[in-house]
Amino acid sequence: MNELLPTAVVGSWPVPEWLERLKTDWFRSRMSRTQLDEIHDVAVTAAIKEQELAGIDIVSDGELRRDNDVDYLLARIPGIAIPQTGKDFYYDYYDASVATTPRPPASAPGLGLDTDFAFTRARTDRPVKFSFTGPFSLARRVTDTVHRDPAELVRAIAHVLADAAAALRDAGAQLLQIDEPFLAGHPEQIELAVEAINIVTRDVDVSWALHVCYGNRYARPLWEGHYDFLFPAVLDARVDTLVLEFARKGDEDLPVIERSGWDRAIGLGVVDVKSRTVETPEVVEARIRHALEFVPAERLVINPDCGLRNLPTAVATAKLRAMVDGAAKVRATLT
Repeated sequence: MNELLPTAVVGSWPVPEWLERLKTDWFRSRMSRTQLDEIHDVAVTAAIKEQELAGIDIVSDGELRRDNDVDYLLARIPGIAIPQTGKDFYYDYYDASVATTPRPPASAPGLGLDTDFAFTRARTDRPVKFSFTGPFSLARRVTDTVHRDPAELVRAIAHVLADAAAALRDAGAQLLQIDEPFLAGHPEQIELAVEAINIVTRDVDVSWALHVCYGNRYARPLWEGHYDFLFPAVLDARVDTLVLEFARKGDEDLPVIERSGWDRAIGLGVVDVKSRTVETPEVVEARIRHALEFVPAERLVINPDCGLRNLPTAVATAKLRAMVDGAAKVRATLT
């Protein structure tokens, strides 16, 4: 892995149309679980190799086993009730509610994420970053009539995810990322989100990243704003890297990061995942050089703004190659 300006993906990989159809077929009971698992194995393996061919230093499983960033986890947490598990389209959200306070499953505390990680780890020699949606965002998608204080649900889910993180660590994971895609829509709750993040990370000694974006469902932002809402609360988060989007929004938030006192790594979004226009290596190079005015090279990781799920595979790989080439241009002048 490159020691300076390593390249990474945020998490998700493009979902081909054929995989969309097959996943939806499973939710409509037209396919067996065994068949779907075999298809997922093929898709994940291909996604890993595509990232490697693009030159990415830190790869992911592409999250291709997941129907979406919420349901894949909620469906595995005891205490969450999902009365109807069939879907018209695999990416739809379940109608989930709280039956009892969520708790870690006794027989599978890893929620199956440790198994997903082990499959990926066995298929690449490169560092693997494994991500999962955080407790604050998961709680936003659940109807809760059990807890008087909504914060209790967030904390309960955080304890479930802490057990899952421990299982991932025991499976060999060294780079874990918490995604909080709903946090930008509720900036007034940043303190609660950080409290819950620390429950997840506190006893799991790995390198932790926190990804905060402005939403990426169907390649559309859900909110707009600036990252100043994260501070100063996020300074107390037990994470090593903040993974943020800058390409789509522009880099006017970079001074915010510098002024905040953040002294850890920044995952710098340099390609816009909500646009199918492929950036040139020179555009990526310019974005990195501008970021170096605010963050030293040894604290920068180069990545897309967000997950690549909504892009065609050819566009995603072209963007990643431009990202890799742009980072190499800067790296050559630093070393």
